[in-house]
Amino acid sequence: MNKYSKILNQLESTQKTWLISGVSGFIGSNILEKLLQLEQRVIGLDNFATGYKKNLDDVRNHVTSSQWSHFKFVEGDICNLKDCQEVCGGVNYVLHQAALGSVPRSINDPITTNSVNIGGFLNMLIASRDANADSFVYAASSSTYGDHPDLPKKESNIGNPLSPYAVTKYVNELYADVVYKAYNFGAIGLRYFNVFGKRQDSNSAYAAVIPKWIAAMLNNDEVVINGDGETSRDFCFIENIVQANILAALSDHDSRNEVYNVAFGGRTSLNQLYEVIKSSLADHDITFTKHPLYGDFRTGDVRHSQADITKAKRLLGYEPEYNIKAGIDKAMPWYIKYLCKE
Repeated sequence: MNKYSKILNQLESTQKTWLISGVSGFIGSNILEKLLQLEQRVIGLDNFATGYKKNLDDVRNHVTSSQWSHFKFVEGDICNLKDCQEVCGGVNYVLHQAALGSVPRSINDPITTNSVNIGGFLNMLIASRDANADSFVYAASSSTYGDHPDLPKKESNIGNPLSPYAVTKYVNELYADVVYKAYNFGAIGLRYFNVFGKRQDSNSAYAAVIPKWIAAMLNNDEVVINGDGETSRDFCFIENIVQANILAALSDHDSRNEVYNVAFGGRTSLNQLYEVIKSSLADHDITFTKHPLYGDFRTGDVRHSQADITKAKRLLGYEPEYNIKAGIDKAMPWYIKYLCKE
């Protein structure tokens, strides 16, 4: 039995109180679902800036009425310190997922991205410190590696940021380190690499590539590949992300005030991804015959990305279960149900 399995067994018999900021978003709602299924109490904070009530409704459909009764939702904004203070009281573990994601969004509106991702982050961190939370885990980002060329990416080697979004996520790490040194409150940052899975928005102008392409294929629309298709990413299925958050929250103090790569540890080109999605759809008797269109490279994007996950394995006990194909195959029934137009 690995460390994660042991912790899941432990949680099922020990009810704690968790706070998830950004609970109605893609990642937050998946963490919520898992914690409620483990009989945990959860407080959720969100202002629906990028999340949706329908995500919470979907979670409700996947848990029992008793488990759902352990969830308290607070509509509020991380940019409001009082909202953060209100939800942090009496909480054991804080999982800070709220942020304005997307490199293109940050390029179009750097002021709002900065306000939410830096000001909101600091509000949550200080409110958690003041509430004496047992742990504070936050969503960091692989964008922090910027123009550093080495592969795979190691936590200690970062380059120059390539977008306002990347700047904000790096500043989060700097603030976390300063708060640890000044107040001995150690946070854990999880540098996510290209997360995908159910409840990921395909309609936003800033939609991630996997739900965007699957929606296009399901509805027989054109698929546009940025650049030549050889840009590569370390795609990480949502259940790997959920695992990392739970492990980090319950990690020992020697693992605090650190950042960890959270990914599968592989590398998939956009051309390869296109074929994986087509193959998974074919397994569900859905055939897509259009050839992809190739467009311009996207401003602010790095060419290749792949994570070294040795540190997370060693210090957190992280063992990702799903590679790109397994994750897409598992999520495909959800994609077909929710992304196919009537």
